[in-house]
Amino acid sequence: MLTDSDIERWLREDVGHHDVTNDVPGETTGRLVATEAGVVAGLDAAEAVFDYLGVTVRERIEDGTLIEPGDVVLRVEGPAQAVLRGERVAVNITGHAAGIATKTDAAVAAAREVDEDVRIAATRKTTPGLRGVEKRAVVAAGGDTHRLDLSHMVMVKDNHVAEMGLEGAIEHFRERASFATQLDVEVEDPADAPRAAEAGADIVLLDNMTPAQTREAVDLVAASDADALTEASGGITVETVPDYAATGVDVLSMGSLTHSAPTLDLSFRTG
Repeated sequence: MLTDSDIERWLREDVGHHDVTNDVPGETTGRLVATEAGVVAGLDAAEAVFDYLGVTVRERIEDGTLIEPGDVVLRVEGPAQAVLRGERVAVNITGHAAGIATKTDAAVAAAREVDEDVRIAATRKTTPGLRGVEKRAVVAAGGDTHRLDLSHMVMVKDNHVAEMGLEGAIEHFRERASFATQLDVEVEDPADAPRAAEAGADIVLLDNMTPAQTREAVDLVAASDADALTEASGGITVETVPDYAATGVDVLSMGSLTHSAPTLDLSFRTG
């Protein structure tokens, strides 16, 4: 999903128009080293940066690998100036992605302790320009991307319901969507969950409900005549994942995987 223009933009932002800091002669080697434990991700993007600069990537580990302090995750060699120009962008993008992967891994592990089948999913709360990198990081750690953009799924949200009513909104979008496009319908009251399912929702999104309310909604959907998945979303944290996973819900969607993950600390060393 990365293009040369993406990489050019990153490098232009960091290097500027008259770089003398990295005006270093000769050839060198470099290595990207973990300084804390976590799950690595973003190395495809880091490798693309170095490739763009004419730097050879000699070795790299796979995204999704558990790493410990001191582990070398990527090795490069090439002109010293080019290596140093790519250094900061590679560190930043990898650290950001690895932070997301590390948080996703923790959420997946917390869910699996309760229910092997519940999915941990990301949302569209991503950094503009970095959605591909961030979604790949989620997948690397065992999470689900959810929809990559608006066209991947129709989500009937509270504003749609306010304008057209629950059943009216579902009918409106069902008529306009492809047969291959799923409808994910947001409800805020457990009693509305079976209504949404019976009206044609493929997925019923249980928004901002407590674990107790989520369990009630899941049970109501299961008792209905409809065949719909259930998805919980809204303020779910790694700490509360087990409580929600125990409700029987199919999917836990967490915006915090991408918008609040701390960067994993990495260091780049040459020579």
